[in-house]
Amino acid sequence: MNIRITILTVLLLASGVTTLRAADDYKSSKEYLTLRDSMHHAFNDGDSARFYPAVHALQNYLLAQGDQHAYYTQRCNEVIFELNHMNIFEAYRLGKQLSRELTEKKLDKEMYMAVNMMGHIYNYSGNKEAAKQCFWDVIHRMEKEGYRESMPPIYMNLVNITMNEDPREAMKLIDKALELAGESSPDRVFDIETRRTLGYLALGDTANFVKGYKAYKEGVAKGFNSVHGRQLEIQWLASHGQADEAVKLATDAIDNPYETQAEVYAQAGRWKEAFDALKKGTEQSDSINSFILKSSMEGIESELQMYEVRRQQGRVMFYSMVVVISLLLLLIAALIYIVQSRRRHWRQMESAYQHVIEAEKVKTDFIQNVSHEVRTPLNIISGFAQVLASSGNDITPEERNHISETMLHNTRLITTMVNEVLEISRGDALDKEIELKPFQCNELIRSALNYFCTNFFRPQEVLHYESALSDDVIVHSHEVLLQRILNPLLDNAYKNIPAEGGAIVVRTAMTDSQLEIYIEDNGPGIPASEADHVFERFVKLDSFKEGLGLGLTFGRTMARRMGGDVVLDTTFAGPGARFKVTLPLGERS
Repeated sequence: MNIRITILTVLLLASGVTTLRAADDYKSSKEYLTLRDSMHHAFNDGDSARFYPAVHALQNYLLAQGDQHAYYTQRCNEVIFELNHMNIFEAYRLGKQLSRELTEKKLDKEMYMAVNMMGHIYNYSGNKEAAKQCFWDVIHRMEKEGYRESMPPIYMNLVNITMNEDPREAMKLIDKALELAGESSPDRVFDIETRRTLGYLALGDTANFVKGYKAYKEGVAKGFNSVHGRQLEIQWLASHGQADEAVKLATDAIDNPYETQAEVYAQAGRWKEAFDALKKGTEQSDSINSFILKSSMEGIESELQMYEVRRQQGRVMFYSMVVVISLLLLLIAALIYIVQSRRRHWRQMESAYQHVIEAEKVKTDFIQNVSHEVRTPLNIISGFAQVLASSGNDITPEERNHISETMLHNTRLITTMVNEVLEISRGDALDKEIELKPFQCNELIRSALNYFCTNFFRPQEVLHYESALSDDVIVHSHEVLLQRILNPLLDNAYKNIPAEGGAIVVRTAMTDSQLEIYIEDNGPGIPASEADHVFERFVKLDSFKEGLGLGLTFGRTMARRMGGDVVLDTTFAGPGARFKVTLPLGERS
């Protein structure tokens, strides 16, 4: 996304809503104009040493005038300033602080500002779904409070997110933005019409694209302008076979032209040049993402150091967060290794171009999934750590134990997710011979079940073990790998059993050549059509369950390393589901 365009959109929204204030006599005063211009100059120069004193002076002046709406608009500019400098963690902190303050003061009429800021933060971070939810919330709040003239830019934010996924839905949003702009913001109509013309191109509607381009040229001749005009000119040249001219215009007019260059070259069938442009765009995107992640981690570390100074008792939280950051670094390294490995296998230019697009989509979806799954336990740890560090809280021993157990559970949840990713990424390549040792079969499995209950805070009363084998049966196995096989299967069962009356049964049996272990639960079950799909990486049939969707994949990988397998038993009548683990016996007595 073009950062500068995002910021301009937000500024237009802020200035547009500010005009709704009736009591604005002070805005013609010399003092106000001096403070405002000082803030604007520092903002445009990107000078934080000048910007923050200037914006705080302006905020104090606005509060003295009793104009809370204008005051909170300037608070939004602080968030915008940090986003403009790719300080995503600081922008997120300021956005959350603004939301809490508006909530505490019950300023529902201004709450849309905080929601809008969070929408831009999520969009900037790549969390498109969360961004769309925020922008829809902004629209509903504006509709309720009567801010209809400021709604078109919010609809256009949704258009920018939706256009690549669903052009038809994006065109409906453009129609709504035009309807609203025609009612109260006619100055925005030309810009929105220009964006709609680009939408025709995404739909493959050449006739309307040509018609829209002619209307655009007529508007320019009348003195109108649009932020989308350069992009429209580029696409017009490309559609008429003038690829080199289109690429040159993109290079001169767009901050990050590589994606547009790749589209133009691909449309012209010049696959090598398209590949080279897309590769440069990918490298630039990766560089920006790395900078954002680095900035976020530095922000987290700074927060931890502040807690250490203020409260020595917060040292436990500090160490926990350092561990999380280290694990995230390992995860990032694994992701970079995966991407680089894929790129080494590209062959033909046209085929490689398509592979790069697909690889980028997979990477984005995976990072969003990991970010979402890691953020929830991380926020829980951070929140409880702040509770423990606060001197004003009177916490009972029982509450402290509950907080400690919750923090440990979520820390282990993050560790488990990272371990799953690392083990899966390297598990298929490991061919080291596994050393098997003799164990009493029942004792070995009971030990694995006790380990699961003890280390994952699962109540033992829902877990039952039934064995068809006598206690003196000896098998040759590997204790650690067996635990790694059973843990994700037990965890999957535990997540799906009902809160009341839930039960998990583990059964063992033996044939002449293999040991059989069955894990049954009384949850909702799994359709037979999903028997193979559930073992694929990152697959979760219920997206609301915690985890990355790697547990079953991980268990099957470990079983196959031991020469066995894990399958869904589709003959199980239910209720619930039953997984079957088979392991070779080797030597036995």
